[in-house]
Amino acid sequence: MIPLTGPSAADGAEFRKGMILAVEELNARGGLLGRRFEPIFADTCRQTAEEVVAAARWLIEKHKVHAIVNGYNIGPQNSEYEPIADAGIIYVHANTLLQHHDTVMSDPERYFGCFMADPADYWYGPGFIKFISWLRDTGQWTPSSDRLAIISGSKPYSIVIAQSMAAAAADYGWRLCFGPKIVQTPTNQWREVIEEVRAAQPAVVANTHFYAGDLAYFQRQFMEKPIDCLVYLQYGAMHRTFTDIAQEASVGVIVSSVIGLLRDDIGKRFEARYNARFGEGSTAGIGCQTYSNMHHYAVAAAMAGGSGAPGDFEQNRKVAFALKGMIYRSVQGVIRYHPEWQAVQPYPVVTHDPSLGMPHIFYQIQDHRKPLSMIAPEPYNTERFVLPPWMGGRRAARSAAG
Repeated sequence: MIPLTGPSAADGAEFRKGMILAVEELNARGGLLGRRFEPIFADTCRQTAEEVVAAARWLIEKHKVHAIVNGYNIGPQNSEYEPIADAGIIYVHANTLLQHHDTVMSDPERYFGCFMADPADYWYGPGFIKFISWLRDTGQWTPSSDRLAIISGSKPYSIVIAQSMAAAAADYGWRLCFGPKIVQTPTNQWREVIEEVRAAQPAVVANTHFYAGDLAYFQRQFMEKPIDCLVYLQYGAMHRTFTDIAQEASVGVIVSSVIGLLRDDIGKRFEARYNARFGEGSTAGIGCQTYSNMHHYAVAAAMAGGSGAPGDFEQNRKVAFALKGMIYRSVQGVIRYHPEWQAVQPYPVVTHDPSLGMPHIFYQIQDHRKPLSMIAPEPYNTERFVLPPWMGGRRAARSAAG
């Protein structure tokens, strides 16, 4: 179930590619105990509850799928869990939704097959505050003040992240000077809220809206008269669509993902295969989600002795047991499900052991024509943070003073 049309279609296209590559690789190795996988795609369009539930029912009732494995659908707020739970099949997704914890724990028997293969949206907030504090405390950046401004999109995902940022700020010595200000989204008109932020004189501004195109226009309008602060843009700025629109204005932007492609040998080999299959204009850092989720599901189903059709609760409980009991090293780090949440735990904000959690990766756009620079967390980072070009005047002033 992926958004092949609508505002998240750019991500949906990559989710489709990741699934295709995973299935091709798995089938080339014999499929699932000799049976070939067949991917069937349902378009979730704007990702409303009605659209996602309809997609789930279509897959289950028409195609009798044994599992639904995908990236994210932001909007249904777990309403799709009901037809999936009724069918008793496995559902692996990357919805990044704290509500997943509550739903699964409210009735573990009913929702035994629902797994979230990335950390919840909530963890973006304290993870971001921990990151900017790390930049400050390690001397990589000297903030002009302790002032933090937060802008949020109107989706629950964005609001949860903005609120968790605000809640964690004081613990690390930051003071909220603006927001969280909720802007009705989608939108490409940001000048008014940028002027409000300018008046607050922050050292950091975070925009937790996540549509790549909307964020590109935010950054272009920010650069018309830049503020002397760091800029963090939520998730969507990872996408090639963002840099295609923002161009040079994107250089210096910080973006993160609680589920992202690593730059180690495993990640690089995957990216090379992905680009060879789909072209250099593809975004392996997005497609890796469905790719890893599908491979993990296949291993678990093999361990369980096969997959289960709708209604085969007994077999699918065996698959769920295998998923929960396995620490799986994917191309984006470790998938290890919490025994109660049935969601992945993030490193380093929840677990301090990188072998037991999925890294919350921070990137910086240092050249809009090249891949994102991975600047945190250690030990996964491959580059170092650099001061954004619009802050060059303050850097030069400090150098002269030194």
